[in-house]
Amino acid sequence: MITVLLVDDHPVVRDGLRGMLRAEPDLEVVGEAGSGDEAVVAAAARRPDVILMDLRMPGLDGVGATERILAARPQTRIVVLTTYETDEDILRAVEAGARGYLLKDATRAELAAAVRAAAAGETVLAPSVADRLARETRRRAAPPILSAREVEVLSLVGRGLTNAEIGHALHIAEATVKTHLLRTFNKLGVADRTAAVTTAMSLGLL
Repeated sequence: MITVLLVDDHPVVRDGLRGMLRAEPDLEVVGEAGSGDEAVVAAAARRPDVILMDLRMPGLDGVGATERILAARPQTRIVVLTTYETDEDILRAVEAGARGYLLKDATRAELAAAVRAAAAGETVLAPSVADRLARETRRRAAPPILSAREVEVLSLVGRGLTNAEIGHALHIAEATVKTHLLRTFNKLGVADRTAAVTTAMSLGLL
């Protein structure tokens, strides 16, 4: 029998999860918690095999609860179950030690299979989450390569020049400056000029 703790700040969600898992003969819900702090206490008291952890909750969030629970009992398997799939959320959860990351639109069969897999020590990721994590891992592993012109443009951005001023300094059209910046933003995974400069500096590209 695999024991499960449900953690979500919405009672109706916990009710739904409990109902889905009740139909599985090898899974038993042994406790519930409505916050990260409650989850830490319940995990210590119930010692579940697997915890289905909501990510965003008032007070201590799912990542914080995951870190505290695993610090006290590393053998616990925690699977994040959330509606959010941003890169930052995924990375924070995985880095905290979560064994899986599922979205709340998972079917009963998918949820049950994920609990079993996590209990067996396997990593469980929703397909879209796996894709995002793979892209981020590749981005971190291989520093982006900026062209000489992109470095020139970004260096002038760092000196506070406008696009028009950069174009004048490099003898290129302002539209061309914008194109170089957009390509640089894409390579660095940022959305604005300031982030581009600081990221490039941290990577040793400037």
